[in-house]
Amino acid sequence: MIWKEHKRQLMKDASFKNEYDKLSTEYKVAAELIRLRLKCGMTQAELAKAVNTQQACIARMESGSYLPSLSMIKKIADVLDADLEIKLKQRGHPHRAFSIADRERHS
Repeated sequence: MIWKEHKRQLMKDASFKNEYDKLSTEYKVAAELIRLRLKCGMTQAELAKAVNTQQACIARMESGSYLPSLSMIKKIADVLDADLEIKLKQRGHPHRAFSIADRERHS
């Protein structure tokens, strides 16, 4: 069974879906971190050295079991030559999303 089908089956279980939804932010950060690190051709150890941390810390971030601080995410974004975008959006109101950039334009 491929992962997408397996995940679809698991998501039918309300308790699994609830736990998955609670961790969706961590998983999104982890997936993007892995994608960018690999795109830059870096190992976990190389990235860790560049941001002055341990390889195990990068591994925890990539597993989704640890959500790094904003300052660490900024360091990682700089090393990976990536822009950092943070968006808060009200649940159930997708048309009312505001990013930090929007907030600064309206100030």
